[in-house]
Order: sequence, then C-alpha cells, then structure tokens
Amino acid sequence: MDLLGSILNSMDKPPTMSDKDREIKKKKKEFYEKHQAAEKDRLQRFKERVEEKILKHFDDKNNTTFKFDPMDAIQRSIVHEIAENQNLLAYAFGEDGVDRYMRLYRKDHPPCEDELAARRRGEPWNEAIKKKLIEKRQLEEHESIESNQSRRKKQKFIPNSNYKDKYAHIIGQEAALDAAKNVGANKSYGIVPSENKKDVRSIEQAMADIRAKKKQKLECNQVADC
Repeated sequence: MDLLGSILNSMDKPPTMSDKDREIKKKKKEFYEKHQAAEKDRLQRFKERVEEKILKHFDDKNNTTFKFDPMDAIQRSIVHEIAENQNLLAYAFGEDGVDRYMRLYRKDHPPCEDELAARRRGEPWNEAIKKKLIEKRQLEEHESIESNQSRRKKQKFIPNSNYKDKYAHIIGQEAALDAAKNVGANKSYGIVPSENKKDVRSIEQAMADIRAKKKQKLECNQVADC
C-alpha cells in the first residue's frame, strides 16, 4: 500500500447520520420553508392593503400627501416600490428602528426643502408654519437691503490716488496743492453773465447805430482809396 492510501485509511471517517438525525434535519427544513412561505404571504397581503389604501387616498385630487405609521425596513421598501409604480414621491423620516415612517407626495405637489428639513429634524410642519417662515425671510431680506443701502450712503469715497502726486513731478508739490484749491470759474476766460448779453436798445436806436457804422466804414474806405 502506498503512503497516500495508508494516510487516508488512518483518517477518521465522517460519522454516519442516523435515521433520527435525518428526520430532525428534514423537519427543520420543512419548518424553515413553511416559515418563508408564511412571511412571503404576509408581505404580499401587506403590499395589497397598502396599494389599495394609496389608490383610494390619491384618487381624491385634493389629497396631495399621505403619512404611514412607523414600519420596518422591509415594509418601507415595499411602500417605495408602490410609490414608484404609482408615480408618487416617497420620503422616510424619523429614527430607524424607533419611529421611522413613510410619507408620500404627488409629483405635482412636491415638498419644499424647508418642509423636508423640518420633518427630518422631527419638527412639525403645516401651511401656517410655511407662511410664517416665508414672511420671516421676506422681512430679513428687506432689512438686509436697507442695511446695505444705508452702509453705502455712509461710506466715504476714497480715491485710488492722491491728486497732488499726479502733477507733483511737473509743478511741484506745493504748486499742485494751490492749483487744486482754485476750483472757481475764472471770469477772464470769457464767462459773461447772461444779463450782460441782452440788447436793451430800441429798434430805432439799433437801426441808427447800424447806419452809423455803415457810414463810418464807407468813409474809411474812401480815405484809404485816396
């Protein structure tokens, strides 16, 4: 006998299962299969009840949301599946294993982010709370706009550069300062009040002055020709 054969023969053989052990194993298998079938039947009946309840509730167009009682993860997965098949939005809120529940919404009436945040925090939510929150945000926005406008009015304008430095290299620092101080109009540059531009002469006087000027010009031309 070779070495491998001798080793195999020396090893203990697996124990032979008795008829009693086989009967016990068979009963365990039957019990497990029976339990699985019962659980499957229970979940199927749960699905049918939930589906019927959802269809009946959302058949009324005025109903836009529906809340379930707390349920386990398997039941929530069934509700998610039904909601998807019925073209509804499904959200879960609450602590898992404690009070986690499902809430469904119509897709044309989805929950806002404020509602989702409030429900995830376990806070109540209704139309009165929603209206109050909107009014609060509008007031805060109005106050923010007024505050920014007031701040801009009070803010002093600061130029990017000093006006004296711009011309200091040409006319010196002191001369630039003196020139900047002189911001009034210079009358020697032809600035004449509008009152001085009005002609207050009568028509006869104006015509006489014109004739006198023409006569004077004519005489000057005659003298120049002589």
